[in-house]
Amino acid sequence: MNAPGTPQEPLMELEPEAAVRLAMVWHREGRLDAAEQIYRSLMKRKPVDANVLHFLGLLMHQRGRSDEACTLMMRSLAADPTVPDWHNNLGNVLLETGRVDEAATAYEEAARLAPDRADVQNNLGVLRREQRRLDESEAAYRRAIALDAQFVDAHTNLGNLLHSQRRDEEALHSYCEALALRPQNVRARQALGMAYYTLGRFEEATRVYADWLRDEPDSPEARHHLAACSGRDVPGRAADDYVEKVFDGFAGSFDAKLANLHYRAPHLLAQEVRDRLGEPRADRIVLDAGCGTGLCGPLLKPWARELLGVDLSAGMLARAEPRGVYDKLAKAELTAYIQALPAEGTDLIVSADTLCYFGDLSEVVQASAKALAPDGWLMFTVEALPQDAANPFHLNPHGRYSHRMDYVDGVLGAAGLRPHSLQQVHLRTEGGKPVAGYLVSACKSEPARSSS
Repeated sequence: MNAPGTPQEPLMELEPEAAVRLAMVWHREGRLDAAEQIYRSLMKRKPVDANVLHFLGLLMHQRGRSDEACTLMMRSLAADPTVPDWHNNLGNVLLETGRVDEAATAYEEAARLAPDRADVQNNLGVLRREQRRLDESEAAYRRAIALDAQFVDAHTNLGNLLHSQRRDEEALHSYCEALALRPQNVRARQALGMAYYTLGRFEEATRVYADWLRDEPDSPEARHHLAACSGRDVPGRAADDYVEKVFDGFAGSFDAKLANLHYRAPHLLAQEVRDRLGEPRADRIVLDAGCGTGLCGPLLKPWARELLGVDLSAGMLARAEPRGVYDKLAKAELTAYIQALPAEGTDLIVSADTLCYFGDLSEVVQASAKALAPDGWLMFTVEALPQDAANPFHLNPHGRYSHRMDYVDGVLGAAGLRPHSLQQVHLRTEGGKPVAGYLVSACKSEPARSSS
């Protein structure tokens, strides 16, 4: 007989209320499979507990199944609309998935039910910023701070809003308030360094990151941004732990954030694939290199007999898997993964805004050339560095690299790839300005045949 509360038979010896409590404990501990099994067992009861609906919805969102999550959470609110946290949580999920107007309704109801909750006002500020209602966003952040002067996130978010409006001296004040309240706050430290850099106060920016690294010598973010800001000890590419930490941290909201930035790289690359390869026939082995949440996957699938995806971030891969378009997904460092592919076994390698975390492109491009079949294609985007820049690539304070066009061209040629396109494009917008980049496509040359 199973011990009480085992996931195999979670309800045989537990009353429903105890089973719900157990599921919630396992949910908080990250034992998602066991928690989900209990929630779904409880879903078979009539009437269904509103708690079960809500927390199963949250779990589905964690698994990247956000549409199902919203349906479950809305059902829970239909059963019991009196819990402000449930409206707040629904607003979070809706906002992360880009359903901004619906999120507004959820947050507004949470604020009506709990007008003195600083966290609800902070979330309302985030929502209003997404709606471009900046005065209302600022008012909500300031209301959150008035309700709770110790609320670090509200100070940081207010600073970010002010910084986006070029009100940098005011933003510095907000970031300093956040750091005074919580000296180890990563978001505030990073933002404060960026604000100093934007104002041209480079020594102060460097000091922020140096102090951060002194306090947290193992912090990949502090190490990376100190190198970017100071120009010292700049790595050839972003370290694995930096990439993992950054992308795991915002995997849940990644797609919605990029949509708000008018992110164009996947569609630019898909059009390049069509222009170079013609109409799709699903006859190629295709690698989505740095697949993230899988935005490129549905666009590449029509050309793929087998579609592979690789990424360093487990959080991102968890969002890519439910799309159901990849034949294989792997968590791995990109260059090492490509080096391990069979020689000349891949027909198309596509990388959307991943190589901007590489400075030196030579190793990953050479690995790609070896993996490509004869007449195979490598296509990718990078951010643009002016041709008159002193160095072939540069690590920027925001943490990404930019590259000179002649450098990219030279790396492709050295790897035996024929560049077919090196065109300047706008990849997305940041701070209301377009981010300039290059859309690159290159074909592997057939080996020369020796004459008999």
